Amino acid sequence: MDIALIRTFLEVSASGSFVAASDRLFVTQSAVSLRVQRLEDSLGRPLFTRSKAGAELTPAGAEFERYALGLLKLWEEARQQVAIPEGFTKSLTIGAQYSLWPRLGFRWIDALRAESPTLNLRTELGMPDRLTRFLVEGIVQAALLYTPQLRAGLSVSQVSDDTLVLAASWPDPTLDLAGRYVFVDWGPEFVQAHAMALPELTNPGLTFSLGAMAAEFIVTRHYAAYLPARYIKQYLEAGRLHLVPDAPRFPYPAYVVWRDDLDTDVADIARRTLGTVAGQAQSAQEAVLAELEEISDPDADLILGEAALLD
Repeated sequence: MDIALIRTFLEVSASGSFVAASDRLFVTQSAVSLRVQRLEDSLGRPLFTRSKAGAELTPAGAEFERYALGLLKLWEEARQQVAIPEGFTKSLTIGAQYSLWPRLGFRWIDALRAESPTLNLRTELGMPDRLTRFLVEGIVQAALLYTPQLRAGLSVSQVSDDTLVLAASWPDPTLDLAGRYVFVDWGPEFVQAHAMALPELTNPGLTFSLGAMAAEFIVTRHYAAYLPARYIKQYLEAGRLHLVPDAPRFPYPAYVVWRDDLDTDVADIARRTLGTVAGQAQSAQEAVLAELEEISDPDADLILGEAALLD
């Protein structure tokens, strides 16, 4: 069985669209259609009902989906087991969004290496849709995400209480940021809360969907942006970024998504080490928030989204 056909079938099923599947798989729509057609020819049954609205699983397609997931999982297990280097006993693949790697993911890797030197580790980077697909397919067994998607065979738990704070690349910044502000799109909840609390900065003409990567942009330019407190601590200590006094902050929790069938011994080690690392990261964030409170007017302190919750 061609694994590419299985992956394509599952992507069309998950997205409900041949066009969306082609975008996610980085192939043409005709290639997606051809792969599905080959699979249907092999099985002798149509798997999707096509329409202008998209693609919907037929009864045969719904029946085949659970086998497809099993086949892909078995393939990934075999591929990863065969790839385990000599001297290692088990394997774990971790995925994370970019913003969660530097101060959380990398330290998790350090802790896992110290706790279990014979555990072979692999990593993946991606946005939530890509990482969720990797989790479902068994390519990744655990992933750090800001916006987790719950699917069958996966479980989600909160790993940290990240907070977004406003920081600028020049000393003694104020909320007068006209022409010097980068709007980082942290998702619909942030967008709504930001529009209510800081309407004058809602559409500054420069918007990034890069998460914490935006820090690399503003530290070398005359800009300010909302970034994770935990992530920017090193920039603050180096004097490359500066907190904006009286700026509201925004809670932005991070989550870990696990495959339910993760090896028990590996899962125990992974959960324990992640808990330790998350606690250390929380301490770093608390130090940044304490600094922000120290330089801000207590009466001006506001958590973004709080007003919306009170309405």
